[in-house]
Amino acid sequence: MAELGAGSLPLGGDPAFNYQEHELNERLKRLYPAVNEEETPLPRSWSPKDKYSYIGLSQNNLRVHYKGHGKNHKDAASVRATHPIPAACGIYYFEVKIVSKGRDGYMGIGLSAQGVNMNRLPGWDKHSYGYHGDDGHSFCSSGTGQPYGPTFTTGDVIGCCVNLINNTCFYTKNGISLGVAFTDLPPNLYPTVGLQTPGEIVDANFGQQPFVFDIEDYMSEWRAKIHGMIARFPIGERLGEWQAVLQNMVSSYLVHHGYCATATAFARATETMIQEDQTSIKNRQRIQKLVLAGRVGEAIEATQQLYPGLLEHNPNLLFMLKCRQFVEMVNGTDSEVRCLTIRSPKSQDSYPGSPSLSPRHGAGNTHLHTGGADSPTCSNGVTPPNKSKSHGGAGSASVKYPSASSSASSSTSSSPSSVNYSESNSSDSTKSQPHSANSTQETSDSEMEIEAEHYTNGVVESSSARIMNGTYKHEEILQPDDNSIGNGVTDEGYNNSRQLCGGNQAATERMIQFGRELQALNEQLCREYGKNATHKKMLQDAFSLLAYSDPWSCPVGQQLDPTQRESLCSALNSAILESQNLPKQPPLMLALGQATECVQLMARVRSGSCSFARVDNFLH
Repeated sequence: MAELGAGSLPLGGDPAFNYQEHELNERLKRLYPAVNEEETPLPRSWSPKDKYSYIGLSQNNLRVHYKGHGKNHKDAASVRATHPIPAACGIYYFEVKIVSKGRDGYMGIGLSAQGVNMNRLPGWDKHSYGYHGDDGHSFCSSGTGQPYGPTFTTGDVIGCCVNLINNTCFYTKNGISLGVAFTDLPPNLYPTVGLQTPGEIVDANFGQQPFVFDIEDYMSEWRAKIHGMIARFPIGERLGEWQAVLQNMVSSYLVHHGYCATATAFARATETMIQEDQTSIKNRQRIQKLVLAGRVGEAIEATQQLYPGLLEHNPNLLFMLKCRQFVEMVNGTDSEVRCLTIRSPKSQDSYPGSPSLSPRHGAGNTHLHTGGADSPTCSNGVTPPNKSKSHGGAGSASVKYPSASSSASSSTSSSPSSVNYSESNSSDSTKSQPHSANSTQETSDSEMEIEAEHYTNGVVESSSARIMNGTYKHEEILQPDDNSIGNGVTDEGYNNSRQLCGGNQAATERMIQFGRELQALNEQLCREYGKNATHKKMLQDAFSLLAYSDPWSCPVGQQLDPTQRESLCSALNSAILESQNLPKQPPLMLALGQATECVQLMARVRSGSCSFARVDNFLH
């Protein structure tokens, strides 16, 4: 039989091979979810380099055949798998089918450490373990075997299961467990098979096919054992203290992600304190909604008004926001281009010529503006037609943001109203804060709440049902009063149709001008802080969208996916919290991260129980 080396694998274009690879990957992920194959790859085939010369490989290095003389034990030959068994598997299993027992059936199936002599059957040497077919004996680092199980021959399927939790190994024959064969196994063992007489042929199954033995049921038993150990961990007299800590962690998590009404209800039920003013929570929530809706320009303006100096002191964050704003202009979702798509060219004289991208403000405006004859309802001073709930008649008053530009003309408008924001914590943080008579009308908690079914950890969980033409539908992201933020454009008056900047020439020209300003900002940051490879890559990716007639289908088109807004939304939210001397990450997430890191560390130090102690298994 012709030997197939590592370079003789089927081409990636073979549909049957691709399907088999997909099945293998899915099965291995299901069996060994804790394994990070980038760090510790799983065995998937026999190694063409780690074998004795009397061993021949074929069929994607899964079939092993003997090609030696087979006169005596000195002609024995073995082969190891490509990688050792990762400890993070917890429980590892592979099977070997006896295609032909050959002349004498001197076959051994088992495990060995790196460096063990391959001119031997598994089990004969130190750190080598095997179950032999001719006599049914088990060999544990010795040339003398011990009675273990039945013999095996042509047609039989022998399985080898390594329990990395208690460091034991057992075998199966045709789906039936034969009991424990070895104990106190060392780490980093490789699946190994050995042959000794002509005509012996075996096939390995490392997960390429369903196993004969129900290994998943065995894994479930051990998973239940580990979970039981965790559940029975003694808490003792500190129960009350731990409950208070957990309640505070949950409360801070709800506050962090803007679940204002839920946080308030939870605080009342548990008699805990909310550590942030409700108005501040809602301000952050409003900014998050704008980012997730693709209205980044308005989110920048709101941040600059409500948190002066924040972006000025975070140039990297500002640059990220501006790059995202450019992408949203291409997408047709940012206010600057959306406004232009519903305005005639003759009405564009109110558009400011070259607004600056700097976060610095003239007049230090920290207020939200209410509706007025001169109040711009679109980002950067662009004024679209007024809108009312009936989409006609006199324009209704709404919350509006001034321009993000530092030009004096765009930062002056009608008299500002006070902002519902306070940096101080309330003495009774579970109660609503008093507001001045001129304050912006506060939306009820039920209206402002980011619904849990739409968001996970403060970001969009699933966008497929709520995205139309690459943009979020406003009525599902922003509540009725929020539809008036910024551009005043409803979905009825806007249709992207997957065209660059909504297919509007004025909007496209504005996008190009914005791109030039973005480039100038990048050069300014390079002069002030030195070259930044991340900024350069970000800018190149954003500008590359313009090189394609259909940016959504181009190699860098993933930038236009609304889910790409989520990480930026999280970064901005964390920066706002940090500026207010609040944790930029909720303690609950830090605790979960710490627990996850501990489990990963367990894997690195070869503690097999980590496989069944994953944090995800305890989150419901």
